[in-house]
Amino acid sequence: MHIEEKQLKEFILDSGLVSRADFAKAEKESTESGISIGKILVKKGSITEDDLRRMQAYILGIPFVDLKGQHVDFEILSLIPEPIARNHNIVAFRKGKDSLEVAMLDTEDLAAIDFIRKKTGFKILPRLTDTESVKSALLSYQKSLKAEFGDIIQKEANTLKAISDKTGDEEVSEDDLKKLAEDVPVVRIVDTLLKHAIIQDASDIHIEPMETQVLVRYRIDGLLHDAMVLPKNVAGGITARIKVLANLKLDEKRIPQDGRFKIDMNNEKVSFRVSTLPVYYGEKTVMRLLRDNVSGFTLEVLGFHGDGLEILHRATKLSTGMILTTGPTGSGKTTTLYTMLDILNTPDINISTIEDPIEYQMKRINQTQVKPEIGFTFATGLRTLVRQDPDVIMVGEIRDTETASLAINAALTGHLVLSTLHTNSAAGTIARLLDMKIEPFLLTSTISVIIAQRLIRRLADTKEKYTLTKEEIGQLEKIVDLERVMKSLKDEKIVDKNAKWDDMVMYRPKPSPDSEDGYKSRVGIHEVLRVTNSIKDLIMKGVPTEVIEEQAKKEGMLTMLEDGVFKAVQGITTVEEVLRVVSSAE
Repeated sequence: MHIEEKQLKEFILDSGLVSRADFAKAEKESTESGISIGKILVKKGSITEDDLRRMQAYILGIPFVDLKGQHVDFEILSLIPEPIARNHNIVAFRKGKDSLEVAMLDTEDLAAIDFIRKKTGFKILPRLTDTESVKSALLSYQKSLKAEFGDIIQKEANTLKAISDKTGDEEVSEDDLKKLAEDVPVVRIVDTLLKHAIIQDASDIHIEPMETQVLVRYRIDGLLHDAMVLPKNVAGGITARIKVLANLKLDEKRIPQDGRFKIDMNNEKVSFRVSTLPVYYGEKTVMRLLRDNVSGFTLEVLGFHGDGLEILHRATKLSTGMILTTGPTGSGKTTTLYTMLDILNTPDINISTIEDPIEYQMKRINQTQVKPEIGFTFATGLRTLVRQDPDVIMVGEIRDTETASLAINAALTGHLVLSTLHTNSAAGTIARLLDMKIEPFLLTSTISVIIAQRLIRRLADTKEKYTLTKEEIGQLEKIVDLERVMKSLKDEKIVDKNAKWDDMVMYRPKPSPDSEDGYKSRVGIHEVLRVTNSIKDLIMKGVPTEVIEEQAKKEGMLTMLEDGVFKAVQGITTVEEVLRVVSSAE
């Protein structure tokens, strides 16, 4: 079932999904590199992997199936063992008299097809599908958290009570705690917590001891959700188990501890950054989930577009200067920087980073973890990095005057420096650095681009359309410049040149079995401020932040709020979600 490259090229052109200019560039790159034009277009963000699969299905004459939100009979689903389904991205969804239809991402995975044929005795009929369909079907393998934990707690009640009795004893030794942490029910509970967090794309797990119970919460798409309430007697065992995994001191309950561990699930490596904190009823544990591999992201996928996207692509071609990303914790700053590093990561460039913590691991990049407890800080690490002959330096975060001064000095002496700060807007970054006692002339000599960003929830596929009322337009005009947004929409050909807000189609969330609140995953809203000559003049004059922002807007910068409304018109999100995120961060 091989597709000829000529067939694929013809189909892509005919599909109209890719402009002729983008196609010509990709075709040239394909000829030079020997890589399929389909893979190049996916890498550039011109089409998605699912677009490519739909084309392949059509060319091969294989049906394409969409399983999102559909109920698959568990009896049929379980014909393929869960590990095989997960490792090979293949699920059984329909059974005939002597045949079994399977949805898969790669119909050339003959080993998986042959294994299932031998195991089931059915004739296997492969169907192409998309990643979200596979993910949706795989969720059906999982019993609910409540049922799974209920089984564990019911079967192991006596063991858990014994663990509770021991962990409540202040004199319990570290060796005893380690043995308790290896008890089967505790291991099963923690493994289940981690597994479900990964499946549900949670970014954080909160385990909170209360007076009579333990509350488990997951942060999904930026919002905390109650996942499970467990009996109080499991708290000590769970904490001990996580401490063992993260190599923390088991018998230390009086002070906070930080650690890290990694697991491999479904061929995906996930790191967990662990933080424990003494609270009134015990120790609260929070785990941040970090996917190790960030390659494959593009600036377009992260939500950049138009002039902002062009500015960033030009900035990555600079050999000196600074690119800064700003925003609150959890706003995707590090992911943006790593995506830019991925673009810069070519054989002729030496890239070094100093981070706390190392959130993603990237090939061919020299990544260093700070260790403040032994005096190895961002500042000391940065001093060493500049002697390591780097072309590009990434500083995880500028936290103090010393680090800021060293980063600016590195940018002045022939390096491209990428870093993050905690500020509310792109223009506000200038004031923050001035507060750190950085001289204005150094800022104008080094900073090239400042990005401010937030993460907003994406609408699921089940969204519904509506048009804005005059009252809604009037309310929106009070907080956002709709004329500027409309100009950008027309410039990027998102809407017709005669479009008006009165007849603009917008979107609302529509709950579905696959998405309880009508949202799924997140995307960034950004403001990209290029430090032009006019903005440099304003910095030297020491004008307020508002004046700098106003000048940047005159030069074409969309604010985060305007970018959010822009994406609401595209059907990516809702106006309500944009206002929730931007107003809560200001």
